[in-house]
Amino acid sequence: MDSQHESPTPASRPPESSRSETTLRVNGKPHTLIVDHRRVLLDLLREDLGLPGAKKGCDHGQCGACTVLVDGRRVNSCLLFAVALDGCEITTVEGLAGDGEELHPMQRAFLERDAFQCGYCTPGQICSAVGVLAEAAAGHPSHVTDPQTPSGEPVVLDREEIRERLSGNLCRCGAYPRIVDAVEDVIP
Repeated sequence: MDSQHESPTPASRPPESSRSETTLRVNGKPHTLIVDHRRVLLDLLREDLGLPGAKKGCDHGQCGACTVLVDGRRVNSCLLFAVALDGCEITTVEGLAGDGEELHPMQRAFLERDAFQCGYCTPGQICSAVGVLAEAAAGHPSHVTDPQTPSGEPVVLDREEIRERLSGNLCRCGAYPRIVDAVEDVIP
């Protein structure tokens, strides 16, 4: 039998006690899977659900290529165990626009501003930027937010705020100025 098509042997599969049924709502659709407790969200999205948008860059949470939204907040999916997210709403770059054909405004702004070169980091950059808008609207301060900003009030996103908030997303091609331009275009 071809080794690529063999069933995993009992010794190569984790024991039942290290796997749990987990339900995630990904891009608006529920998915219930039996998940190894060691499986990170990034691998589940890419390998189990066929959503290749989030990328494996550093696998240490330092580059942001794997950024997705969990319950509306941006996260590094390479660092989160999938079983810990049971019941959560996950949004990937593929799901930002919903079921429609129309791109999400942030996706459209990235295209219009040519805010990418190789495109590897772009899905993470876009998801992170969508999260930034929500965080600022909810009044979450950043390191550069004016201390005089009233607590809980929306934070004004100027270029310095945008750069600071996106500083966890690396672009090896150096498209940063155009990324900031794209985010500015979408600020309500």
